[in-house]
Amino acid sequence: MDTKTGNKSLRTGRTLVMGDIHGTYQALKQCLERSGFDYGYDTLIQLGDVADGHDGVYDCVEELLKIKNLVAISGNHDVWFREFIATDFHPYYWNHGGKDTVMSYLKHARGKGLCFPSGSGYKTSLNSSDIPATHRQFFSSQRLYYIDKENRCFVHGGFDRYVPFSDQSESTYYWDRMLWSEALSQQENGSKKEEYCMETPFREVYLGHTPTTNWGVDHPMRAFNIINMDTGAGSTGRLSIMDIDTGEYYWQSDPIPDLYPPDKLTK
Repeated sequence: MDTKTGNKSLRTGRTLVMGDIHGTYQALKQCLERSGFDYGYDTLIQLGDVADGHDGVYDCVEELLKIKNLVAISGNHDVWFREFIATDFHPYYWNHGGKDTVMSYLKHARGKGLCFPSGSGYKTSLNSSDIPATHRQFFSSQRLYYIDKENRCFVHGGFDRYVPFSDQSESTYYWDRMLWSEALSQQENGSKKEEYCMETPFREVYLGHTPTTNWGVDHPMRAFNIINMDTGAGSTGRLSIMDIDTGEYYWQSDPIPDLYPPDKLTK
């Protein structure tokens, strides 16, 4: 409410997009603070992979749940965790960073020790019933993709550009890497933007899943109209958040190794 006029505020918030978090709670907080993110007015589109990598997954979900206008996209690591929540079985036996997700939730589970029983394979002391209902709802309600009114597409992995967007298999949205890698390769080879065609065209595509650190950089990368926001928070890069309406203005966390020194990480 505008206290001077008594009218409801006409203020509209910004729309920001964030890459793969991978349990880096400290990095998440830094990005939100450094971007001046307003939890009540601004919109955050998070591109998935909240789970696995570092042991702040529980705290990351708690923080994201505070955001009024949140669009949460599902990443492949989130899908694996969602399968555990539904079945008490993890399809990758808690590998690929999954052990840190276990540790994160065990820290908040009453009477649970931080343990992986010897010889148990996939079974740990964490049960799906230990996951708070609000967190189960968070992971179950993540979207495969989001398309806004400006025809901008937000997806974790990508999609097959030769197939109509709505006809993709579900896993393509969080597994595909070819959309990004082909665009980058063609751009580097001197192709023009109009030569990189899609069966379903978008004004822009924002994605994660494939770290920019693979190319030796820890900031968002663009290939034609595709913006890669996975800047390596799951490894040695940073977490990034971008204001999509200003073009390319973004904020970043400190380098992940500075926030989570290797000798302090859960193995």
